[in-house]
Amino acid sequence: MFSALVEKYETPAKARRAAEIEFKEIANGLKNIYKENIKPIEELYKFDYFFSPFMEDVDFESKPMVLLLGQYSVGKSTFISHVIKRSYPGAHIGPEPTTDRFVAVMFDKQDQVIPGNALCVSADKPFRALNKFGASFLNRIEASLCNSKVLELMTLIDTPGVLSGEKQRIGRNYDFSAVIEWFASRVDRILLLFDAHKLDVSDEFKRTIEALKGHDDKIRVVLNKADSVSPKQLMRVYGALMWSLGKVVKTPEVLRVYIGSFWDKPVNPAHENAALFASEMADLMSDLESLPRNSAMRKVNDLIKRARLAKVHAYIIAELKSQMPAFWGKSSKQKEILDKLPDEFAKIAAKVRLPVGDFPDVNRFRELLEGFDLSKFPTLNEKYIRNIDKVLSHDIPELLKKIKVPQEQKDLKNLFTFESEWVISRVEKAESDKMFYRASLSDGKLGGAAARTILTQTGIPVEELKRIWTLADIDRTNQLDADEFAIAMYLIRKFKGGASTPDTLPSNLFPPSKRYHES
Repeated sequence: MFSALVEKYETPAKARRAAEIEFKEIANGLKNIYKENIKPIEELYKFDYFFSPFMEDVDFESKPMVLLLGQYSVGKSTFISHVIKRSYPGAHIGPEPTTDRFVAVMFDKQDQVIPGNALCVSADKPFRALNKFGASFLNRIEASLCNSKVLELMTLIDTPGVLSGEKQRIGRNYDFSAVIEWFASRVDRILLLFDAHKLDVSDEFKRTIEALKGHDDKIRVVLNKADSVSPKQLMRVYGALMWSLGKVVKTPEVLRVYIGSFWDKPVNPAHENAALFASEMADLMSDLESLPRNSAMRKVNDLIKRARLAKVHAYIIAELKSQMPAFWGKSSKQKEILDKLPDEFAKIAAKVRLPVGDFPDVNRFRELLEGFDLSKFPTLNEKYIRNIDKVLSHDIPELLKKIKVPQEQKDLKNLFTFESEWVISRVEKAESDKMFYRASLSDGKLGGAAARTILTQTGIPVEELKRIWTLADIDRTNQLDADEFAIAMYLIRKFKGGASTPDTLPSNLFPPSKRYHES
């Protein structure tokens, strides 16, 4: 069932070129805004040390990225393999912790694996800033290049399974949470995967989720392997998951949770919630499918957040520097300032009329400031502040006017879901799948003898069933796969409702996976 949700990407060339031109125009505009107005103030007040490295051209031009997080064996690598409809180079899947590194699954016509040190010096890859995490981390990241239509539109980031117990303290030679925070600031979507049989949130997983603070709009939760528990157990599992997340994710909004079974086998058709799982999985794929269309807007949104943070950072540093003595007593004064940093933040927010929500985490900021002499920072540069205000009030709004949805995009075929192209609904497909997978199959297909037993029970005249069988057997193999069986059941329902059986199969009954058969 789930494999039917991920179909071949076929977009009209005209629409695709228009989208690419628009994206390049927006990316170039953002690059100019950043270089001319935001980067100077970042350099002046060492923004890269406190938050994230300076941005490069490739950061504006890169494809959307999806980050997968979860404890070991929750199905992250399997999820990626299923979305791209193949196994990616270097993938290891098993019940024990198998992925011990970050893997950027990216598009290329030739399969290959690029080691971390080479990956993080490649000018055409958006990972050069990761060099700051040192050699230990660079030995734990790689790029897996493979040919997949999905990867032409986005990059998927597989991550090491989050550890628990004693393994949390001995398994990392780099700052895992800091790496996650770096990725979170750059990706378009963050998927937190949970196993229906393993809902505990370890200390490291808690720190990992806390590192996502400020990026709550990107987070989606996936409850995997849901068809392996009964409906009653699933209700309890869902409640336990929301309770666990509520203690970690400090937001008033409830996170969106997708429930399903995300791997290469169909959802258990006998499960009472099979239709729900099909709908949930389709919704998740639809969410991911929207990322390429919304990539330009996401990059604009992230640059706005960065500009606001750079402005707040400049005000903080300049205000703290202004309180430092000119000659002696610097050390004691700096300690006094850092001790009352929360009060300083409140005063600065009131003085310059900035929302407290724009200010960084006070404890972490204090730790980073301890490595600097506040007296050596420059005073406030009003020109740079005016430039930031101009970016937020004029430059960005003007750029936003260029983002539009081309008329041709209404005709784009859906990358992940089939309901917009296929008249058969998700619920109808789930019901037919129940019947299909309960039957005696041969190599995953329903033969004539087994089909006859099912179809004659519908009460439809034999001659009419023959016509429906011929129409549904698109491949002309005298066997029906799950999609073809769904077509047959759809035609039977229509006939019983009073409609006549068509002479040829209508185009809206061809599932995307069978489009090449349509003449």
